[in-house]
Amino acid sequence: MPFYPDKSSCRVLRQWWAIIIHALIRRMKLPLEIFIGLRYTRAKRRNHFISFITLISMLGIALGVMALIVVLSVMNGFENELRGRILGMVSHVTVASFRGPLQDWESLREKTLEHPAVIGGAPYVEAEAMLSNRSSVSGTLVRGIDPQLEPEVSEIHQKMKFGALSDLVAGEYGIILGSGLANSLDVVPGDKVTMVTPQANASPLGFLPRLRRFEVVGIFEIGVYEYDRSSAIIHREDASRLFRLDGGVSGLRLKLDDLDLAPQVRQELKQKVGLKYWISDWTLRHSNFFKAIRTEKRVMFIILSLIVAVAAFNIVSTLVMVVTDKQADIAILRTLGMSPFSIMWVFMVQGTLIGLVGTLLGLASGVVVASNIEVIVPALEQFFQTQFLPRGVYPITDLPSEMKQSDIVRITLLSFSVSVLATLYPAFRASKTKPAEALSYE
Repeated sequence: MPFYPDKSSCRVLRQWWAIIIHALIRRMKLPLEIFIGLRYTRAKRRNHFISFITLISMLGIALGVMALIVVLSVMNGFENELRGRILGMVSHVTVASFRGPLQDWESLREKTLEHPAVIGGAPYVEAEAMLSNRSSVSGTLVRGIDPQLEPEVSEIHQKMKFGALSDLVAGEYGIILGSGLANSLDVVPGDKVTMVTPQANASPLGFLPRLRRFEVVGIFEIGVYEYDRSSAIIHREDASRLFRLDGGVSGLRLKLDDLDLAPQVRQELKQKVGLKYWISDWTLRHSNFFKAIRTEKRVMFIILSLIVAVAAFNIVSTLVMVVTDKQADIAILRTLGMSPFSIMWVFMVQGTLIGLVGTLLGLASGVVVASNIEVIVPALEQFFQTQFLPRGVYPITDLPSEMKQSDIVRITLLSFSVSVLATLYPAFRASKTKPAEALSYE
């Protein structure tokens, strides 16, 4: 038969629990200020409103810390996802010639691959053209690639919806279109499109644009509108012939084992291959985009930090009410010889403990939520019968998450520091209590 304790039994258990905690604190031989501060924190007060405000302060700090960790982790995930998609189409480092097409790209590729940070290299031809299909016309950025070498420097082969890079055969004039461009031209694999190049042919009727029919052999989707809507891929030899590069290429694309080293590798390659080549990297071409993302992260950090600041104001109000409630106790401690500085430390310990507990709760809950965001979001979407990021509107329909140790350390230090600062004024006010005035009303 189960045992249900009555009220008297619960009272006895609470008393024994208080005795055990008191004994543990005494065994720890804590300083007097910390001992009294901890005792005030766990003591049962006559005013339950103060206890309620203390709980709200802890939960407010925990909510702020959790929100900061989750939001910054999701933004880190989005940044990495977009970076991966963009750099799946854009090279880490690009080597080109200052004087027209690059003719000696084979020897240059072997030379650049000697660098320990370079793990792949492939030639490319890049030019602007116009594609048409019946009444549909669209401008496009044409890229000529080597189907065998291209997987070394990009992930385009992993983003194919139809067809494969190997379907591009020199001389057969096949073309692979981005999904947005294919929809704009209303074509599917097997259809024909006409490419109009800026180069013109001289004829008795004057200068006429060069036209060439291509067969659509594949469609890719990167997930970035800029590339899916305006990119077309053909074979390198077809592109060199079409744009009159005499067998040369526009440049050489390189892939690094660590893309964050791109600026450093760029400088080292300049010294290695000489000054006759123009070398660029992804940070120069897309610096504004990633700077905007970092600026947005800073703004979100500042905005969400206001939640922690509001919770810190609750700590101030809680300690002010505690100081008012403990006027007589403060006066007695002062008459027993306790200094104003020690009184100040008593209430700083109490407020710091509130902030510490709230910070730890927020840290634990934030790490758990951020680590399982890819499970939590689909569960919420299924529960509310909705989709937070519709597939037809957003290129990324999932919420990626990546926690960084630097973000967690920064958030924890911010929360704890704000909590400590919030205790200064109430503690200073308690240290200024005059024993005679406080005891005259008792």
